[in-house]
Amino acid sequence: MTSPIPILSLQCGKAGPFRGSDEPSAIGKAPVTGPVEVRRLGLVGDEQADLAVHGGPDKAIHHYPFWRDRIGDHPLLDEYGAFGENVATHGLTEDTVCIGDRYRFGTATVEVSQGRQPCWKLDHRFGGLAVSAAMVKARRAGWYYRVLEEGKALAGDDMTLLERPHPQWTIARTFGLLIAGDHRRDRDALETLGELDVLAEPWKARRAKLLGGA
Repeated sequence: MTSPIPILSLQCGKAGPFRGSDEPSAIGKAPVTGPVEVRRLGLVGDEQADLAVHGGPDKAIHHYPFWRDRIGDHPLLDEYGAFGENVATHGLTEDTVCIGDRYRFGTATVEVSQGRQPCWKLDHRFGGLAVSAAMVKARRAGWYYRVLEEGKALAGDDMTLLERPHPQWTIARTFGLLIAGDHRRDRDALETLGELDVLAEPWKARRAKLLGGA
């Protein structure tokens, strides 16, 4: 079992106009102080603008391990929340976190449900930098949790791994198959992924679509 990982920051954001775009967005998240209630649909005080592709029980909380090595210096990186994430930590990565991992998160319990699929809004937020492409290439786009047990969390609390039922299905491997094109050379893995009941419904649908087009 891994050592507890400190929560560096928790971020929330409200939906509003997205700079230079006709679409609203809640990608601009800012650190919050004090305890935050963790509910089935996410952190109290956080919003998603487009509920067709964001939010819901399978994507209640977005976690992104803080990094700047592939982007370089940018003012947005001076604060946590630059990528629209709700949770920032050091010590957890897409190579070590697995689908189905369960964590004690403050007093709540959360379960890793899927990786994040980056979109154009990240590039737009960073002034036209190719952030999404860099994420796909590096397999570093973060991941989502579903909330199994509601509670409260606070920056400075620990995240403690409770269970890892699927150690072979890291976020990086799953992301590679479903988003980064690895399914073209590993159809067997794509088929085996169907045995993973804890995989979020959007990624189950993505897998079925890729199998149908293979």
